Amino acid sequence: MATLDDIAVGAAINILSAFVFFIIFAILRIQPFNDRVYFPKWYLKGLRCNPLPAGGAFVSKFVNLDFRSYIKFLNWMPAALKMPELELIDHAGLDSVVYLRIYLVGLKIFVPIAFLAFAIMVPVNWTNDTLENSNKKLNYSNVDKLSISNIPLGSRRFWTHIVMAYAFTFWTCYVLKREYENVAKMRLHFLASEQRRPDQFTVLVQNVPPDPDESVSQLVEHFFLVNHPDQYLTNQVVYDANKLSHLVNEKKKTQNWLDFYQLRYSRNQSKRSIVKTGFLGLWGKKVDAIDHYTSEIERLSEEISFEREKISKNPKSIMAAAFVSFKTRWGAAVCAQTQQSRNPTVWLTEWAPEPRDVYWDNLAIPYVSLSIRRLIIAVAFFFLTFFFMIPIALVQSLANLEDIEKAVPFLKPIIELNFIKSVIQGFLPGIALKIFLIFLPSILMHMSKFEGFNSISALERRSATRYYIFQFVNVFLGSIITGTAFQQLNNFIHQSANEIPKTIGVSIPMKATFFITYIMVDGWAGVAGEIVRLKPLIIYHLKNTFLVKTEKDREEAMDPGSLGFNTGEPQIQLYFLLGLVYAVVTPILLPFIIIFFSLAYIVYRHQIINVYNQEYESAAAFWPDVHGRIVTALVVSQLLLMGLLSTKAAAQSTPLLITLPVLTIWFHRFCKGRYEPAFVRYPLQEAMMKDTLERAREPNLNMKNFLQNAYMHPVFRGGDDSESDIDPSDMIEEPTIVPTKRQSRRNTPLPSKHSGSL
Repeated sequence: MATLDDIAVGAAINILSAFVFFIIFAILRIQPFNDRVYFPKWYLKGLRCNPLPAGGAFVSKFVNLDFRSYIKFLNWMPAALKMPELELIDHAGLDSVVYLRIYLVGLKIFVPIAFLAFAIMVPVNWTNDTLENSNKKLNYSNVDKLSISNIPLGSRRFWTHIVMAYAFTFWTCYVLKREYENVAKMRLHFLASEQRRPDQFTVLVQNVPPDPDESVSQLVEHFFLVNHPDQYLTNQVVYDANKLSHLVNEKKKTQNWLDFYQLRYSRNQSKRSIVKTGFLGLWGKKVDAIDHYTSEIERLSEEISFEREKISKNPKSIMAAAFVSFKTRWGAAVCAQTQQSRNPTVWLTEWAPEPRDVYWDNLAIPYVSLSIRRLIIAVAFFFLTFFFMIPIALVQSLANLEDIEKAVPFLKPIIELNFIKSVIQGFLPGIALKIFLIFLPSILMHMSKFEGFNSISALERRSATRYYIFQFVNVFLGSIITGTAFQQLNNFIHQSANEIPKTIGVSIPMKATFFITYIMVDGWAGVAGEIVRLKPLIIYHLKNTFLVKTEKDREEAMDPGSLGFNTGEPQIQLYFLLGLVYAVVTPILLPFIIIFFSLAYIVYRHQIINVYNQEYESAAAFWPDVHGRIVTALVVSQLLLMGLLSTKAAAQSTPLLITLPVLTIWFHRFCKGRYEPAFVRYPLQEAMMKDTLERAREPNLNMKNFLQNAYMHPVFRGGDDSESDIDPSDMIEEPTIVPTKRQSRRNTPLPSKHSGSL
């Protein structure tokens, strides 16, 4: 059982680790040769060049010789807070700014809650002697004396916790409502003021019904000319180009190896490099590296040309989907938000992702297989979540070494050393759990890709949802249940069954010490380590040394990265869950969460300003998920408090506490109905207003040229394979009105056999 001294040791280790990370970052960021690692966003925007003049001393091009800059090693913190929010939206986009507001919501919720908890509940808990008088039947520490576990059964002091639960609930709901309202306004203002983008005029049409008489492009054109005659503009069918994309990527990798060996040879022409042609270059025939990779590129170029021609001529390469563009935003909004056919399973429309947000590989998946794929992943996710309880149990054993010393008595002399014991219990459980969770985001992202979502933002939101569920079941519930079983095993064996629920009720608050160590490792040292960017730093210098020959190569070697919504947001939600659950139960946890939100806000604001380059812009479409998860955490905290008090002979509190989740769910439904439509629909009034202003400002705008190639697959664009002799425009079928009977469908009393109607 970790004590205050153990927590202090863990806090000292993590604070020292964070401080070391900040010092390392302060030194590395001001070195000229690291400038593209720590300020890549400014290079991508063309607003930053080499930090020192080319005519300076040779050493000064690599090392900063201004020793005064080393003294102010924390000056990046106030600099990160100076940029106003509106300027930050222009600089980084609304997604990044709203993501930062999640941290601010945490501070707005927990700072007042912590003040009330320490002013009222901590004295109420501390001034009891329930645990001291338990005759050592329970394992506890001085941390637990600050919790609700120290209140005697049936005490009137529980009314304090009930009143505080109401106060915390009302305050949290107030903050969430205000924030939902503000973010909705920010989204609508952003959509009204942003520049013209292809996705504002385009919808994605899926499950186009087959027609033996017409191609997919002709069928789509005729359908929308009939049903949207005044608004339809053009369409771009979707091709199954996954194999071609794989070949193009393979050629890029091969070109990198060729550049590497050519650069090495140019530096030392007395020796040519040799490679083996076997698996991973470990065995096989030895050949000249430059000749080998040159021939590989020639082979891949021929395969790419053949595959391009095959796609352009094979009708089976065209999927039953298309990007349909309209003349106005109003026309696109009407199409995206209405049912197109009597049969609700065909001609399915939704807003098209912006071009850089499209996940092209999944557009080639037949729509009818999506339901089966999602069922398979749901089953797989269930088993993944269930079997991960095993390593969670092992991690929990590290936090309760006293209870398993009998199983490994040879470790007892080492464990009993005060410093070793403090390090193991105050630091090791958190870092062990962090290591177990490293590979989880990649697994969940691959599962989301298998499900068939057609945009990167949708993939990240689905992965984030699963990551949150996984953390809730394994990290939160798993740690409490498993930890309680280990911790109170001896008591469970030697007491009657009637006493077990009471033991569990007392033991749940005691797991706060484990979560405190996890917050310090992941939330303090982990966030501080993010700013060092060790992996991008190493990769950039390896590429810069072995591959870079031109300024364009150097720019491609930069890896600005992005926020990573699929991993970052669920982690934040875990802290919301811990804070809301333990606010009434064990308030000592709240300062650790507040430090996390403060530190993370500063660090990620700096990264968003100087480093991250977002892959897409969804205009904060993820906020309903954020709001819903915080509300879920609030309801869970209320239910757990209800269950806990029921073991404390405070059953009279149940009618009062059961009102809280009812009110919270009603609050969530109110917010969902009032604010969520702004995130899933585009108001026709806003669309018409923006169209009218645009026509007044640009009366001669050629919208067709603007949208013609916007949703062409990247492998068909000229820059992706310069050696290809196929013009990308050949992949687009120019929309022409083909004389067919389908032009008269508006006057046809009966549906055509292949129209997709019921």
